[in-house]
Amino acid sequence: RHNPIMSSICLATRSRRCCFEPMRFERHPAGDEDVTLDVKFCGVCHSDVHQAKDDFLRTKFPICPGHEIAGVVTAVGSKVTKLRVGDHVGVGCMVDSCLECRHCKAGNEQFCVKGNTGTYNADPVHGRAGTATTKGGYSTRMVVHEHFCVVLPKSLPLEKAGPLLCAAITTYSPLRRFAVGPGSRVGVNGLGGLGTMAVKQ
Repeated sequence: RHNPIMSSICLATRSRRCCFEPMRFERHPAGDEDVTLDVKFCGVCHSDVHQAKDDFLRTKFPICPGHEIAGVVTAVGSKVTKLRVGDHVGVGCMVDSCLECRHCKAGNEQFCVKGNTGTYNADPVHGRAGTATTKGGYSTRMVVHEHFCVVLPKSLPLEKAGPLLCAAITTYSPLRRFAVGPGSRVGVNGLGGLGTMAVKQ
């Protein structure tokens, strides 16, 4: 392991009143295939608000949301192959899955037959995201398996990268799946976060 358990600071709420305040906690030790990053920016998604307010009735308090994460790699494990210290990376809504089922092998980890592990408010089950309920990107540092890090070009300002990891991929995925291209007719229902990203694509 390339790092011991590390102390981090996050913004968390301890109740559905959404009174966010700084909280110190410990990230799990980084393993040989893990990347440690300093979180520089994290977008605020409306689903973060839903989770913080316990609108889905399954929030585990205290909760630290955030799944539009952009940061800089500060350490890599001995078996990490696609990232180096200093790389700019993004982390989206998942930090683990079985990586073995047909969905995972096809790049659709969200459909993992054994269940994926969300970036926050999730109980890890596959052994690569620690043992405690996950905490998201409203924090100073993260430890993530390299498979769930997206390399960001350094020409992309990190403060603009967050929405690409949620709204943009959510709208890009169906456009790609259904081979939308020049001449295609597409309907966009609303111009919120997702709709704006869809139109820009």
